[in-house]
Amino acid sequence: MFTGIIEATGKLSAIRRQGADLSISISSDNLDFSDVKLGDSIASNGVCLTVTALGKHSFDADVSSETLAHTLFGQYQTGQVINLEKAMLATTRMGGHIVSGHVDGVTSVVKLEQSGRAWQIWLALPKPLAHYIAHKGSVTIDGISLTVNELTKDAFRLTIVPHTAANTSIAQLKPGTAVHLEVDIIARYLERLLNKDNAASSGGVSMALLAQRGFL
Repeated sequence: MFTGIIEATGKLSAIRRQGADLSISISSDNLDFSDVKLGDSIASNGVCLTVTALGKHSFDADVSSETLAHTLFGQYQTGQVINLEKAMLATTRMGGHIVSGHVDGVTSVVKLEQSGRAWQIWLALPKPLAHYIAHKGSVTIDGISLTVNELTKDAFRLTIVPHTAANTSIAQLKPGTAVHLEVDIIARYLERLLNKDNAASSGGVSMALLAQRGFL
């Protein structure tokens, strides 16, 4: 699990084709690798990858065909800037929100507007994921935990403060740029719970259901 608070950026330094999969190397002079071990997880542009080899300032990971089918890693070239976050510890401050590192979809930048020292970024609202995204709710964009500050039927707006722009890849975004999107994990599980009960009772959310679940 992760928090969506980026620890460092790195670069995709090597891409090796392994049949239908990829083996990649990501290098970073700023990420602390001193406590990283083989088998650890590192969120890379929001994608949970397993460390298969370690260098002094780099790590290798495998990218499966499943990951390639649902992320942008198949389109990345060497030199691609990657947001990095090591898996959270039990003692980690929850500075962002609960992030699984399992990308739900890809969206793209619609427009950018400067507002004081901040940037307002509008992204297209993917229809299959629209019901998970709420005003003042949390989303993850390329691994970055961000708050939805405005929502329309076709797009949602994020506010990027100077610190985030300076310490992540988000300052490189421009209209048309594609990014990874992960919705709030709580919304996904809540939908699953309600769907299960709906299928069983065909009665939707009722007072009896709320009482059963401890809300009354």
